[in-house]
Amino acid sequence: MAKWPAGRETLTVPTPFGATHVTACGSADAPPLVLLPGGGGATSASWYAQAARLGRGHRLYAVDLIGAPGRSTVAADRPLGTVADLTAWLDALLDGLGVTETGLGGHSYGAWIALHYALRAVPGRVRRLVLLDPTQCFTGFRAAYLLHALPMLLRPTPRRVRAFLEWETGGVPLDADWLALQEAGAGFPARRPVTGPRPAPDALRGLETPVLLLAAGAGRTHDPAEVTARAQALLPRVTTAVLPAVSHHALPQAAPAELTDRLTDFLT
Repeated sequence: MAKWPAGRETLTVPTPFGATHVTACGSADAPPLVLLPGGGGATSASWYAQAARLGRGHRLYAVDLIGAPGRSTVAADRPLGTVADLTAWLDALLDGLGVTETGLGGHSYGAWIALHYALRAVPGRVRRLVLLDPTQCFTGFRAAYLLHALPMLLRPTPRRVRAFLEWETGGVPLDADWLALQEAGAGFPARRPVTGPRPAPDALRGLETPVLLLAAGAGRTHDPAEVTARAQALLPRVTTAVLPAVSHHALPQAAPAELTDRLTDFLT
């Protein structure tokens, strides 16, 4: 978190599903932007490479997912179990933040949550939607990716997490602090994440929210060209691009100029 801009704040927002930890920066009077991390060991800290630039024009709220590694806590009597629960949780979170309409973004699993929320939210609540290499939204996983991830999923250890991330990122040097955070997540008592089918094609065709989809061209999770083509065929107001030198798990902490420029141009 020391890599976040000076003046960042931490907030705890109560919801029916537990207390949600949020890292915030930027002017309180600026348009809000809510960011959801990917699964595994990702937390609000994972947006550090984008926070300073995005926080210049927005009130940025980066979220620790309930039930995942991080500082959010799960309500003992009402754990998240369905997509409807995720929608209710995000509604309660936005209400607690005093946000009536917002930009919403997510990476990987966080993008899956963000897309499902945008499809179910009150019209106008999501002003713009950012999907960073979204998983299980438009296509499935590659078989090789699942095979390499299996040992880590069955029995996560720091060594297995590191080996998997080094394979997926193609041996590119990784930020040591970010990698340590991912390894620490292996020992976190996390709950099984809410999963489900990909959004229905008819629902996607009816989404009028402007969407920016950035795919990881060097990723091994899925076929980026197939993801962008499917999104273009289904979403009426989508802008897509493939970032050629970025892998799936290097997002969003990888900060090529193209990624940062596209985010800020779209959101403003």
